[in-house]
Parts: sequence; C-alpha cells; structure tokens
Amino acid sequence: MPRKPQIWFPGAKYHIYNRGNRKSTLFYDDEDRMKYLTTVAETKEKYPFYLNSYCLMTNHFHFNLETVQVPPGKIMHAINVNYAKYFNKKYDLTGHVFENRYNYEIIDSIEYELDLSKYIHLNPLKAGMVQRMEDYPWSSYRAYVLKEPNPLVTADRLLSYFPDPPEVYYSQYLNSEYTFSQAMSAIKSKQN
Repeated sequence: MPRKPQIWFPGAKYHIYNRGNRKSTLFYDDEDRMKYLTTVAETKEKYPFYLNSYCLMTNHFHFNLETVQVPPGKIMHAINVNYAKYFNKKYDLTGHVFENRYNYEIIDSIEYELDLSKYIHLNPLKAGMVQRMEDYPWSSYRAYVLKEPNPLVTADRLLSYFPDPPEVYYSQYLNSEYTFSQAMSAIKSKQN
C-alpha cells in the first residue's frame, strides 16, 4: 500500500506517534528513554523544530511537533534511525525496531492542539503506570505544570492560551472532562 502524501510547510504542526515493531517494547529501562530523548535533542540541534509536548510510553511515543524549515520525515528519520542502531546494538538484535516510519496527523486548530496535549500528558495515568501525572518523568507534563526546566519542550506556546497563572489553569484543564473550548467557557464564566 502506498504511503499517503505528507502535507508539509514551515510551521506545520503534527501529532506524531509510533510504536515498537509488532507492538513490542521500545523502552525497556530509563537508559533507553534517556537515549531516545538525547537523540531527540541532538536531532533538534541539527534540524530545528519545536516540541510542544511529548510522552514516551513502554511500546510507543507521542509528539506534538512543529516544524521550522525541515519536513517531519527528515526529523523523524534521524531520530528513529539513530535510536534503532542504539537499541539493536544494546539488545543484540537485528531488523526493524519501529512498526513503520511513523504515523502522523496534522494539527489544524488550537483546540485540537490543546486537546492533543491533554491526551499526551494523560497517557501514563490512563495506562495505570502512575497514580499522579507529576510522578511520570518521561513526558513534558512537568515542564507545563511544575515549571520544571526541560530544554526539549516549548511549553509557553500552549500555556499562552490560558489566563494567569497558566500552569494552574492548564492543570485544571487536564484534570477535567472538558475539551479546551468547554474549559475556556468555564474559566470565563467564573471570572465574570
């Protein structure tokens, strides 16, 4: 089956996700997760992009990625090829590490982007990996809510859609059943 043509232009935003080949584990331990994030950082130096939110799970990952001057295919190829070389060497394996090159959906609205950020950050909680989101160190959540420095993440872009203090309102939004539009309506009604 042919690949769908990729929509790309400078500034395009994507939900990028992928999982291990045959749904297998991508990250066995913290060393693997650190290697993946280091590879993301190295690629970001070579091909600048904005990583607005991310989460590494056991057998998959999610990115909210905004391009600058390089299409996402080149970015994800650099990240995943370098990680696959590390992974296969470490575990004495050969062959594909990832199920496919990567999957993506174009982010076409602010509401979708913020609801995606919520989905990404809630992933470990919904999977039962942690009791509290702040206990999961392999996502961008802590940069958003705890203001923890994370050079990979550009949290201020999404936080700018929330009133002051944005991290408090963002946390409330994550802990609610509301979509972003519903959350903003609730915030505005409380302020009036």
